[in-house]
Amino acid sequence: MNNQAILWSILFLPFLTLFFMNKDDLKRYLPVGILSAFASTIVGDIGVTLGFWVHQETAYPFYDIMPFDIGLNMVLTMWLFKFTYKKFGIYLVTNIILDIVFAFFLFQIYFPNKGMMRLVDISPFQTFLIAVVLAIMLYNYQIWQESIFAHVERSSFFPNLQPAATKPLPKGHENKKENE
Repeated sequence: MNNQAILWSILFLPFLTLFFMNKDDLKRYLPVGILSAFASTIVGDIGVTLGFWVHQETAYPFYDIMPFDIGLNMVLTMWLFKFTYKKFGIYLVTNIILDIVFAFFLFQIYFPNKGMMRLVDISPFQTFLIAVVLAIMLYNYQIWQESIFAHVERSSFFPNLQPAATKPLPKGHENKKENE
């Protein structure tokens, strides 16, 4: 399989798995997934600017953004939170295992052998540490996100907005059936 097919698959195929996540979990973990993609893109851009790694081939038209950051990373973060949120030990161990695979296999062996990316002035261990710090930041973000919305009811945003059937009748108007 050529590199462009692999890169585009890494970008789009993970999103197909979200059809298997229920709607409530999707709404609950989408913000942390978006933050994960955003943070990984920023870290990737900083790494390119500082010369830590070089992207030799990306999915056209992306120049310095690896499709991994936007696609696989975002969706994998959402699934990881679905199964391990509120179990920090399991979350951290699972994330460390995944980060080891990414840092020592994908970034050190697979992507360089395919000619997509190579590490220059950073070791796989340092990329692993960056990923673990990001994982802890994402977990804290999810805790913060849920603490904000835990006590807010949906109707408190628009207290006067009600379905027509539940609105009280204006004063002076009576129900027609009561008068008959």
